[in-house]
Amino acid sequence: MAGSKEGGQKAAATNKAKHGSDFYAMIGRKGGSAKHKAPRWFEAHPELAKKAGAIGGKRSSRKGIKTGMGKSRYKYKKVWDDYEAAQ
Repeated sequence: MAGSKEGGQKAAATNKAKHGSDFYAMIGRKGGSAKHKAPRWFEAHPELAKKAGAIGGKRSSRKGIKTGMGKSRYKYKKVWDDYEAAQ
């Protein structure tokens, strides 16, 4: 009965029998704790993260997205401009 309410209840009972009655409390406690105690990389240096993001944005190949034209219109920009001029 995998994926059903009864199957979930059986799995919960099995987990509690194998690992103790506070099994789900232990999982919840672990979920709220950080893996690293000190800030790492860009978390510790937000100004460096800002510079790196600016460099990445300048080198982005998604020029149509930046200009607001979308992907398909940027690829055929000249054709689109001619089409708009004719309208």
